[in-house]
Amino acid sequence: MSAVADSGAPAKAPAPLPVPYGMLAELTHRCPLQCPYCSNPVELERRTGELDTETWLRVFTEAAKLGVLQVHLSGGEPTARRDLEQMIAHCVEVGLYTNLITAGVGVTPERLRAISDAGVDHVQLSFQGADAPTTDHVSNFSGAHERKLAVAREVRRLGLPLTVNAVVHRANIHQIPAFIDLALALDARRIEIAHAQYYGWALRNRGALMPTRDQVFEALATVEEARERLKGRLTIDAVVPDYYAKYPKPCMNGWGRQSLNVTPSGKVLPCHAAETIPNLDFWNVRDHGLAEIWTGSPAFHAYRGTHWMPHLCQTCERREIDWGGCRCQAMAIAGDAAATDPACHKSPLHARMLALAETDASTASAYDYRRYS
Repeated sequence: MSAVADSGAPAKAPAPLPVPYGMLAELTHRCPLQCPYCSNPVELERRTGELDTETWLRVFTEAAKLGVLQVHLSGGEPTARRDLEQMIAHCVEVGLYTNLITAGVGVTPERLRAISDAGVDHVQLSFQGADAPTTDHVSNFSGAHERKLAVAREVRRLGLPLTVNAVVHRANIHQIPAFIDLALALDARRIEIAHAQYYGWALRNRGALMPTRDQVFEALATVEEARERLKGRLTIDAVVPDYYAKYPKPCMNGWGRQSLNVTPSGKVLPCHAAETIPNLDFWNVRDHGLAEIWTGSPAFHAYRGTHWMPHLCQTCERREIDWGGCRCQAMAIAGDAAATDPACHKSPLHARMLALAETDASTASAYDYRRYS
């Protein structure tokens, strides 16, 4: 029997399933820092629930076979895993590009040399401020800034490419020029200036983190000027703030389209904040192969493509540009993960989102630091 629709027209073939090219491997939620905007969930996973070495090595092998090209080794603090070097060496063996995302404060020169010898391709080092008082206050770790500077210098001494990560918010948004100068002084090839994304810990601390609209647009202008001035010398990537946006960001370049995230206990998520959406079934690598999860997991199919979109998004010319925006943000603001992202100016909740930002920007509150409960 041929596949012919009732109208007599041939049935439309389903779109081919995309192949992921990136994987975020959250090796642990253990971390010496307590940043109030941390992307980890509020309910942090304990060491006792972490995947063992053998399982992680299998996951990396399956990722390479699935088509993943680069793996981001993150946490928490990935160097808290004593088997990190073994994981890096295995990733190299199966052909994965390895990017180590670290806070740097507990990494000795000897450990960094071992990580380099294992074959790591790139190091991303986070700075919570462009100076010591800001870094130490935001991270709630005395002496963090000086330790990070030492690690950055050692990374470059070993000949490894370096990216400086700067999450910006009310306490440090004015330091963007200084962050850029810091990246140049440390001989970094790239700096990522990312406005805090308000899920998990950042959502809990939104009243203490949110900058004003004027600060945000001044920051955007500063970044654009620096990009032009430093073209060919320093790559400047920026993650724009959603609460003051006109259009939503294409979160993860579309849900379940290009990347996946594996938690310390082995749950596989379409994005790092996906667990904030209730009633999604996240399969675990302890029970399923990575390819099976990518192709068959209900959580990945929930918002993949455009079929799930509300009418407002279905009829929008940007539906395959923004891919509906951020599902976790829709959940946080609208209470419905399938709603139009309130960051979009077409959303009926866009004005409400802006009002929340303006209220929070005028709020003075102390940090609720990231800690195990």
